[in-house]
This record gives sequence, structure tokens and C-alpha cells, in this order.
Amino acid sequence: MSSTESPRVPAAFAAAAPKPGTVRVVEGERLGSVGLPGLTLTVRSRPGTRAGLPPALYVHGLGGSSQNWSALMPLLEDVVDGEALDLPGFGDSPPPDDGDYSVTGHARAVIRHLDAAGRGPVHLVGNSLGGAITTRVAAVRPDLVRTLTLVSPALPEIRVQRTAVPTALLAVPGVASLFTRLTKEWTAEQRVRGVTALCYGDPQRVTPEGYQAAVEEMERRLQLPYFWDAMTRSARGVVNAYTLGGQHGLWRQAERVLAPTLLVYGGRDQLVSFRMAARAARTFRSSRLLTLPDAGHVAMMEYPETVATAMRELLADAGGSTESDETTSGRGAEAASGTA
Repeated sequence: MSSTESPRVPAAFAAAAPKPGTVRVVEGERLGSVGLPGLTLTVRSRPGTRAGLPPALYVHGLGGSSQNWSALMPLLEDVVDGEALDLPGFGDSPPPDDGDYSVTGHARAVIRHLDAAGRGPVHLVGNSLGGAITTRVAAVRPDLVRTLTLVSPALPEIRVQRTAVPTALLAVPGVASLFTRLTKEWTAEQRVRGVTALCYGDPQRVTPEGYQAAVEEMERRLQLPYFWDAMTRSARGVVNAYTLGGQHGLWRQAERVLAPTLLVYGGRDQLVSFRMAARAARTFRSSRLLTLPDAGHVAMMEYPETVATAMRELLADAGGSTESDETTSGRGAEAASGTA
């Protein structure tokens, strides 16, 4: 560890620290907590409008939270029983006891939640870092995944966009501490404006209510003692995942995904290059591609109706059928031995 890098905040200390503010929950959502050995996850649920609907699980990206799915989930509540996770160290979930923020560590958290809840196979949805995580989950545990939807997934790029470099630099030891010092006078409003300009194709699509909610959430997160630690180590996890080769490489794992896959890419994405859409469509063996020329990095927040329509088509074609269940259950014993 660099001498300029802040040491990891112990999970016990983080858990003991008072939680600032209140996490926003919109009408129709429920917020709960799931305790697993060495891990506590906050889960935002949007129950289906009728009993017996297939389950869905939504996984956010770097710096996000389960709130990132609040615009999309109600548009699908008549076809799925939805849950959205706060990854360890993000949203309202405390850090993991082992301090593992790698893509593999996050994928294990998702797998452990699904195993403990017994909800699989699910319609699995991921954005950005969540896209890398869910790709890994679908590759190593196909028995848990009915369909896969990836919104701007963070899969390795040889030529990273210039606009994505500052985010990648968070992975460099000492940079987060330096950035914290340089921006200590920034208000929550200034930070939200910067994040919105980076993540949205058109920041004007953010409603005044949505902007205010984002500011309140930013104010809450900045008071968390582990906020920058989780951001830094998760960013480093993405960079490290980009360098992995062989069967653990994310593109190799994408080739192994058996679930029908919807790929969503934005033409104005400043973090994941739009040119990666064609490669992803070639790599995922059973895929369909939705391109949104005016969208940025968070299409499910900018164009939730369009994304929901594409997901409905994916789910309808997948059928939620017993054939899918029989196929995945036949692979279950073998897949259960896989590791993320």
C-alpha cells in the first residue's frame, strides 16, 4: 500500500459508525437488509403486481446504488418480482468484512445472496461495473440466471475513452486521497452536476425532483467513513479485471454465458465506448442489441421506457419456461462448483 493511500476502513468500525441521513424509498418500494456471514446487503424490492412472477435482480455500477433502478423497476412490475442490491460499501450496504471490492468479490456477494434467498434462476440486470459483475455471475453460475440484461457493461477496452480516464485513475494509489483534498470545498450540488454531466447523454433529462434526490444522497454518502475507500477499491477491481487473461478474462467469460442476453449501449456514453457494442453483440452467444444514440452511461435512468420495452421482449421470448428451468437445473450440480 502506498504511504499516500488511506488504509482500508475496518468493517467493524464502519458498522459502528452512525449512519447519516435516510435513504430515499419511493412509493411501491421496500427496503430491507440481508445478513450473510461477513456480509450485510441492503435490498430494495419492488414486488410484482401478482403472485408467481419470475424474480429479477438489478445490480448497479461504480458509485451507484439500488436507487439507480427506481425508474425502471415499476415499468416491469407486472412481469417480474424485482429486487435491486446495494453492493457492499455502496448505497446503504456496509463494507464487506474481508474488504474485497474486486469484480470477483462483488460477484460472490451477488451469488451468495441468490443462493441464500433461493430466488434463482433470475432475470439478471447490470449496469457498468454491475454489468461486469453480472457477466461473471452468468458465466460461472448459469443455474442462477434466466436472462441477462447489460446496460453499458464495463468490459475491457484496449483504447479507453479520454473521458473515462479520470474515473480509472481512482484505482491508482493515492489519487483518491489527493482528489478528496483538492475537492474538499466542493458542495454536494457541484459533485452531482459533475456526475450527471459525465453519466447522462443529456443532463437536462434529470428532473428537478431527481436532481434534489441525488444531492441528498450525495450529502449522505460523503459522511460515510468508507465512501472513498469503497470507490477506490472497486475502481481498482475493475482495472484489475481488465488485465486478467485466460478463463477468468471478462470477454472469455462473456463467451460462456448461456442465458439470452440484451445489450444496451448509449451513443453519448463517456465511460463505456459505443464502439464496444458490436464486439459485445458478437461475443455473447445469444444476444440482441439495443443502441440509443442520445443516451449516455445510464440508459435505464435516461430512457427507462425504451429499456423496459426491450426487456419485455427479451423476457417474452425467453418465456420464463419450464424448459429453461429444466436446462439450468440440469447444469446446477456442475455449475455450483464454479467460482467467480
